[in-house]
Amino acid sequence: MGSALRSQLEAAGVSPECASTIELVRDVLARVGDKWTVLVVITLADGPLRFTTLHGRIAGVSQRMLSQTLRSLTRDGLVTRTAYAEVPPRVEYELTPLGRSLSDSVTHVVHWVQDHQAEIVRNRQEFDGGDLPTP
Repeated sequence: MGSALRSQLEAAGVSPECASTIELVRDVLARVGDKWTVLVVITLADGPLRFTTLHGRIAGVSQRMLSQTLRSLTRDGLVTRTAYAEVPPRVEYELTPLGRSLSDSVTHVVHWVQDHQAEIVRNRQEFDGGDLPTP
């Protein structure tokens, strides 16, 4: 999100403070709604992990995408990166207290999906099959 959104909001009469908040909310929702972010946060919920271990536990993520996701999460203060002065070098990633609070929310969403999985699948099948209820 850039200043274009803020400019549009301010042109519509939204105060600069409110426009900044709206911009940040959109940015954070985009970060939190990203599938790799969700998977990284859930995976780190059990404790700190090295990059290679984290990469091995998240199916389908490339090293590049994992690096980008971890960098963004670190920038937002959700993850800490700790480098240890060892040979070979060791780096661990861990959720911060802010990241843990996000983890709690994400876990609730995951449990909700698990609780309603059959219903969601059935609804999708009905929709895709054209068996829509008439209004």
